[in-house]
Amino acid sequence: MVLLTVAALCSPVVAGDLLTREEALAACYPGAAIEAQRVFLTADQLEKVAALSGSEVPSALVARYVARTTDAVVGRAYVDTHVVRTKRESLLISLTPDGRVRRIDVTAFLEPREYLASEPWRAQYRDRELNDDLGLQRAIRPIAGATLTAHATNAAVRRVLAIDRVLARAGEGP
Repeated sequence: MVLLTVAALCSPVVAGDLLTREEALAACYPGAAIEAQRVFLTADQLEKVAALSGSEVPSALVARYVARTTDAVVGRAYVDTHVVRTKRESLLISLTPDGRVRRIDVTAFLEPREYLASEPWRAQYRDRELNDDLGLQRAIRPIAGATLTAHATNAAVRRVLAIDRVLARAGEGP
C-alpha cells in the first residue's frame, strides 16, 4: 500500500500540456488522501470484465487509486494504458463512490496531438455508468478525424467500469 499526498488544488493546465496522475487525482478529489493499489485480477475476473466491457483486458495487473476523507471513500480512479493506432495512450479514469464516471484525464498520449480527445468531448462520459447505451453513436458522440481515439477511449471507460464492478462484487472494493 502506498499513500500519496496531493494538494487540494493543482495549477491550471496550459493548452497542450497533460496532467500528471497526481495533479489529476488532486483536481478530482481535492483534500482526499489517495492510496495507490495494485490489484491482480484472477482468470475468472478477467473473463467477467471482458464480457461486461466488450473488450479484452490487456493485463491482469490493475493500477487503482482510492480517494478517502476521514469519513469515507470519495472515489476510485484507474489507469488504462492502451494502443490507439500504433502508439500508447494512458487515461486516468476517475469514478464516484457508486461507480459512475467522474472525470477522464489523459496522462500520456504518444500519437500526434491532433488526435487527442478534447476535454469537452471526454466530459460526455461524466456521470455515466456501464450499460448498453455507453457507446459511440449512442450516448457518446464520435470525434471527427479521431475515430480510433474515440473507440480506444470508449473501450477504456467500459473496461474500467467493468473492472470496478467486478472488484466490488468480489468484495475487493473499498
